[in-house]
Amino acid sequence: MNAHLSTSSLIKATLASFVAAGVILVTVVMPAEYNIDPTGVGKALGVNVLNVEEPAAPKPVKAIGDNEDAVTITVPAGRGVEYKLAMNQFDKVTYEWLTDGNAIYVDLHGEPEGDTTGYFESYTIATVPEMKGSFTAPFAGSHGWYFRNKSDKDIQIQLLFSGKYAIQGLKQ
Repeated sequence: MNAHLSTSSLIKATLASFVAAGVILVTVVMPAEYNIDPTGVGKALGVNVLNVEEPAAPKPVKAIGDNEDAVTITVPAGRGVEYKLAMNQFDKVTYEWLTDGNAIYVDLHGEPEGDTTGYFESYTIATVPEMKGSFTAPFAGSHGWYFRNKSDKDIQIQLLFSGKYAIQGLKQ
């Protein structure tokens, strides 16, 4: 091996390696990795078959059926709790709830499935001792009631609901 190459020989070797790398990039790497084949050499060599995208797997549908449930929730004095249902878009829930006589703050709302921004949409906000109605989920996700007890004693809530959902339950 010759340890004393001239500067011009090193420059020629460097330029030759850049040209070779560019040719390999355009004719082999781009067709194989990115399915970009501007010269057609990737197809002729058969390397463009390496970049076959897998079809997206179908999203599993949640097993959400027609249900009818009743729960009793205790909201501790000065605290809040949530009771949530998982629902698909356009599924409907009919509900009725009542306290043991005391008014309580309620926010009936939903959060889109997979959202990480903290977004939620309120459907009803009130401070009352009872409520009934229905809602249709505008998007797939978690939907339910946030109860806030601003009094100095615990409040019991009887919650009755029916429709298409899966119970996520109580969150504190």
